Amino acid sequence: MSKKTGNKIEAIIFDMDGVIIDSEHIWKRAEKEVFSSVGVKLSDELCKITEMMTTTEVTEFWFKRFPWKDKTLKEVEAGVVDRVAMLIETEGTEIEGIKEFLEVLKSKGYKIGLATNSPSSLIPIVLRKLKLKAYFDVTSSAEHESEGKPSPLVYLTVAEKLNVKPEHCVALEDSTSGLLAAKKAGMKTVAILKNNQDGIENEIADYKIRNYNQFDFLSLS
Repeated sequence: MSKKTGNKIEAIIFDMDGVIIDSEHIWKRAEKEVFSSVGVKLSDELCKITEMMTTTEVTEFWFKRFPWKDKTLKEVEAGVVDRVAMLIETEGTEIEGIKEFLEVLKSKGYKIGLATNSPSSLIPIVLRKLKLKAYFDVTSSAEHESEGKPSPLVYLTVAEKLNVKPEHCVALEDSTSGLLAAKKAGMKTVAILKNNQDGIENEIADYKIRNYNQFDFLSLS
């Protein structure tokens, strides 16, 4: 990460899953357990499509393909979220280097926000589990917006809560939809790359890093 930004950066906004907590396997396990229990036949191909959706969108996606009886969509969705919450409490681990990175951001005076597609009920569970709550000035879930990422709405909401203009924010994301959301909001974007991934997210990100030690603070001046 080495390019200069055109505006003075005042805030850093994080996605949650895959950016501060290693939770991809948790979501996959919870969705497989709960959706299979109501007769959904999950496949790797279809699961790939649902990866970046909100939980409401995922539930609607599977219901359209494998409509179930006896339980409402809200009940099934709640079952997934409850299972994720339980697994976070027992198995959730932080992304390597996140706590140290947050400490540096705080010491340098940046405002810190969190913008996630995950339900708002999971935010305090994650931050409490990882002992990171004190670092975040504001948090927001796309659950409270009319659309989730790649819509920019949740990022715009976080910027407004922070009282910082979007062009003075940097968003850290690990997904294409998240990067697109931040871009549409008018923010600079940093892609957190994993396992030598080389997808579209690399092309639309302003910066690319593989771990938080590679973050170049000179680029924010």
